[in-house]
Amino acid sequence: MVTAIIVAAGKSERMGAGTDKAFLNLGPKPVLAWSLLAFERCSDVDQVVVVVRKDQVVATKALVRMFGISKVRAIVAGGTKRQDSVMNGLKEVDSDTRIVVVHDGARPCVKPETIAETVKVAKRTGAAVVGCHIWDTVKFVEKGTTVTRTEDRSKLWVVQTPQAFSASLIRRAYAEVAKRKAEGTDDAAAVELLGEPVKIVETDAPNLKITTVEDLRVAAAVVLKS
Repeated sequence: MVTAIIVAAGKSERMGAGTDKAFLNLGPKPVLAWSLLAFERCSDVDQVVVVVRKDQVVATKALVRMFGISKVRAIVAGGTKRQDSVMNGLKEVDSDTRIVVVHDGARPCVKPETIAETVKVAKRTGAAVVGCHIWDTVKFVEKGTTVTRTEDRSKLWVVQTPQAFSASLIRRAYAEVAKRKAEGTDDAAAVELLGEPVKIVETDAPNLKITTVEDLRVAAAVVLKS
C-alpha cells in the first residue's frame, strides 16, 4: 500500500496575517484541491492523509466532499513546525503501508506522473525526492551581503516534493529527528540524519510552491493551461 501525506498546515506568513494559502482560489479551485486531485488521479497512491491547521479541519472535510476526493483516510491538525505536521500525519498512516509519500499542499502544479515516478524510485531505493538542477550562478554569503565564494552549481539541485520513502525508513528517520531535537526543511533531511542514501527524481515540469501573491498568478497560468 502507498499512502500520501499532504501537508498544508503552514502559517502563510508572507501572504499576510490571517491568510491560509491552502484555501486561496487558484482558478476555479482552492490551492489545496489541486494537490489532492493530483493524488486522487495517481493510480500508484492508495490512501491520503491531509494535515492542515486545526481551525481548517472542518473546511478541509467539506473541500474533500466537494471535489469527490475518495482516497482521504484522515484529516488531522498540524504542529508548530512542518516536521511536527509530518509526524502527526505519520501517526495516521495505515500499518499495511509500504511507501509513504510526503507532499506540500502549496505545490498545486504537481502531476500524477511525477508522483508515480517518485513512488517507483522509492520502491527500488528506499528514498526518492523530486528535484531539478540549478542553472543560475550561486553565491555563498557567510555574513551580511558580501560574497564569500561562488559555489559549483554543477553539484547543486533544488529539491521539491513529492518525496517518497519506505514506511519503515521515514518512521525511523523522524524518530531520530525527535531524539536529536533536530530541525529540517524537508523529509529527505530526516533520512539523511540516518546516513541513508536519497535518490533524486529529475524533473523540469513546473512545480512551484505558493509563497507569495505573485506565485498564485504564475501557478494559475500553469494549472489552467494543463
